[in-house]
Amino acid sequence: MKASELRAKEPAELNKELIELLKAQFSLRMQLATQQLNNHAQLGNVRRDIARVRTILREKGAAK
Repeated sequence: MKASELRAKEPAELNKELIELLKAQFSLRMQLATQQLNNHAQLGNVRRDIARVRTILREKGAAK
């Protein structure tokens, strides 16, 4: 997910995206704990996407 795509979204959409990413992160962590996770890079990618969404939300909040 690119930051330019996120900047085009409204804060409500970003909050929804953040919730979905947090659920995905939880699912990946559970897969890791039960040794069912094949692609460990997914965990890092989701973590970075969460950081991107939170950063954009903070930027939009400061702009108002």
